[in-house]
Order: sequence, then structure tokens, then C-alpha cells
Amino acid sequence: MARLAGIDIPNEKRVEIALTYVKGIGLTTSRKILSKAGVDANTRVKDLSDTDLASIQSTIVQSEVPVEGELRRMVSQNVRRLQENGSYRGTRHKVGLPVRGQRTRSNSRTRKGKRKTVGGQKKKLAKK
Repeated sequence: MARLAGIDIPNEKRVEIALTYVKGIGLTTSRKILSKAGVDANTRVKDLSDTDLASIQSTIVQSEVPVEGELRRMVSQNVRRLQENGSYRGTRHKVGLPVRGQRTRSNSRTRKGKRKTVGGQKKKLAKK
């Protein structure tokens, strides 16, 4: 397997698609990187030479696009800054609720997690 930006990219895929396995590189950025590096987008990763891989790696560094650890660090710092400011978005991040105004009455299970059923409170109140 070839390694780019600290990530093992799959051998059987085209280089254009394989680059998108790196966090921070999408299809458009992948195409730009390959055109700057002078590598054909349709070649498979297993067919790339070491010089091709080195040119792709150097192009990623030169393009100054934040990838992998640097990008994750930037995102976490931004979220931490919002939380420390006490902004509305920061408190939503802390509590684990949707940040961008989505409704929470019927949806947002991805953010809130698995449902926690609450039941049997009428009987408890009646006994007291």
C-alpha cells in the first residue's frame, strides 16, 4: 500500500479517487493536485512509481491545504473556542445537540444518540 500524508491509500483504485481517502482532500482538490504534479488521474495506485508518489506528496505540502492531523486540530480548536466563548453554538456542541438549527423533537438521532425510553413515572408518583 502507498502512504500519502500518513494514510495508507488503496492500491486497486484510481489515484484520483484514492487521494480522497486523505481527510481534507476531496475530488476537486485531488484533481488539482494531480494536474500540478503531472500525474495521470486514471492510473491505478499500484502502477505509480516512487517519483510519482513523491511529486504528489510534495504538491500536497506546497498547496498548503490542511490535511489529516492539522485539519483535525484546527476543527477541534474552533469548537473549543466556541465552547469557551459561551456562544450558542458552543453550548450545543457541549450538550451534544444539533448545532445548525435543526429540529430536535422528532429527528437528530445521530447527534443525540440512541433513544432512552422513560416510562412508569405515573405509578411512582401515585405510590408516594
